[in-house]
Amino acid sequence: MDADYKADYLVFEVDSEYKADLLVHKVDREYKAKYNKGLWFFTDRDYKADFEIFFVDREYKADLTVFFVDRDHKAGWRNDAKRLALEFPVLE
Repeated sequence: MDADYKADYLVFEVDSEYKADLLVHKVDREYKAKYNKGLWFFTDRDYKADFEIFFVDREYKADLTVFFVDRDHKAGWRNDAKRLALEFPVLE
């Protein structure tokens, strides 16, 4: 994604877990990214994506703040109000 106006969600990466709406773990296989639990798979083509994000350079521009964690069991929502408001697609 090369422009913010094309994105479904604008995302800002924070420097601490406690500042994040969502703790994200990058998974290595598409099938592992489901149930809207912070397990994200980054595709190499836009048409393969369930939604498109754009990383912004300022927190105030973001729809969502994320912190990347090193283990899948650490991933998840910290802000339920934001989870409900953004209506991320839930893959089952």
